[in-house]
Amino acid sequence: MQQVLPPCGGGFRWGVKAQPPRLRPPRFGDTSEFRLKNELQATEREPSMAESDGIKRYPAEALRNQIAACLTAWGMPDDQVEITANVMVDADKCGIDTHGLSMLTTYDFRRREGILTMAPTITVVKETPVSALIDAGGGLGYVPSMMATKMCIEKAKKIGMAGIAVGNSNHFGATGYYTRLMAAEGLIGMAVTNGSGPRTAPTFGKEPKLSTNPIAFTAPAKRNANFNLDMATTTVAAGKIRNKANESQPLPIGWANDKDGNPLTDANLYFSRDGTQTPLGGTRELGSHKGYGLAAMVEILSAGLSGCSLVTHPQHGYRRPGTMDIGHFFLAIDPTAFRPAGEFEETVDQLIDDLHATKPVDPNQPVLVAGEPENMMRAEREKIGIPVPPGLRGKIRDIAKNSNAEFFLV
Repeated sequence: MQQVLPPCGGGFRWGVKAQPPRLRPPRFGDTSEFRLKNELQATEREPSMAESDGIKRYPAEALRNQIAACLTAWGMPDDQVEITANVMVDADKCGIDTHGLSMLTTYDFRRREGILTMAPTITVVKETPVSALIDAGGGLGYVPSMMATKMCIEKAKKIGMAGIAVGNSNHFGATGYYTRLMAAEGLIGMAVTNGSGPRTAPTFGKEPKLSTNPIAFTAPAKRNANFNLDMATTTVAAGKIRNKANESQPLPIGWANDKDGNPLTDANLYFSRDGTQTPLGGTRELGSHKGYGLAAMVEILSAGLSGCSLVTHPQHGYRRPGTMDIGHFFLAIDPTAFRPAGEFEETVDQLIDDLHATKPVDPNQPVLVAGEPENMMRAEREKIGIPVPPGLRGKIRDIAKNSNAEFFLV
């Protein structure tokens, strides 16, 4: 029996000037590879002379207001706007600039293509004491992923562990956001997701078959900050290539290859000439088969448990109207199901202490553990603001204008 969640809506409408424009119907004959290239190219724009003043910094609230204004103008219910904007701006606050404000360019393209539902009906289609399957209704993955996280926490605290799958979804932001919430409740958190389309060539291959397929793992500690690993299974996240293109900057060697498998440094050629991302490791000699294997594992968990489309499907992202059919999987484990309270955290602390004690190559650069660079960036940006480069600022201004939404990043 399906459990239909309460409808969303009502309340203050963030910065809306008028109704959003009508969406044109999707092109369901497109293959996922062709659609992905269109999506990436749609975010390209030459900066105007007014944008040549360089990077500007803003408080997190300004970015949150900008995100909320656009989402509201596109028809997202208010309570979903609040959750989505909070998760997105958190990525910018801790330096994950690929998953915050910059994602509005991608979301704008997807909702105009008809592959993103802005006011979805989210349902729990199956539930047991230790598991659940959530249907995201074709909307952005933030709200159903927050639901899945909360369900994981509640069930794991009762039973010892829990796994929740989300299907019929869209992009859900930075994977580690959800596992950090689990660790804040004293639980080990894991999360994975497949992606919007094929970007990555398997080891020994030259055509894309998998997405960036990220993995997040967070473990609670006591004396130290929680261990928080959040990584793509590619050499870099796809958004880093998009951001390089936004600012007309070259790609470092090893991020991407051309259609023949040769290193590529021009981000625009990546979009227009069948470029592919490299699996984590870059080449077989440097261990790309490991990144490739991890990406396949994430695909199995994300698609196999949620029932969503495999990214290898030729029409992934276009199989059904109003959705990209992306899948996520969340796992929470209560350490006290195995050891007395506090002992797991002591082990994590000891490991972190031992790693910190490693003699560094450069005395000015001590050894860090996963999550610490983001924690330092968060502290820095709370003081000096979040940087928004001119190319991105111009794109957001255009999106706000075309969506009849207020522009906050003046």
